[in-house]
Amino acid sequence: MTTDLQVEHLAINVADPEAVARWYGQHLGMTIVRKGDPPDLMHFLADSGGRVVLEIYRALPDAVPDYGAMHPLVLHLAFAAEDARATMGRLVAAGATALGDVRVTPAGDHMAMLRDPWGFAIQLCQRAVPMI
Repeated sequence: MTTDLQVEHLAINVADPEAVARWYGQHLGMTIVRKGDPPDLMHFLADSGGRVVLEIYRALPDAVPDYGAMHPLVLHLAFAAEDARATMGRLVAAGATALGDVRVTPAGDHMAMLRDPWGFAIQLCQRAVPMI
């Protein structure tokens, strides 16, 4: 039994992988590290630190969830942000939708929840003490 497993990637089935990958690259600082051909159009996107990889694909076009109808605490992608309020404003200007204002937790973290232009929930975390 091995105990040294690391997460390789998280995959999200979307209707338009190319548009989502482009927006995530332009506005969330992600970089395409691998692409696939139709029909799946998979795009593997690395975060700016090269720690996390997200796969955006369209493997089951009839099974793309209605992310916009899901409560954002059911499924969301969280990003560390130096300034949650400024980042939220920049993302809203780029087509995201804010789900309320930035809130401050008892631990002093600044948290913001948004939806990308396709309805997927994105959380911005300005931590008082970094998670890692």
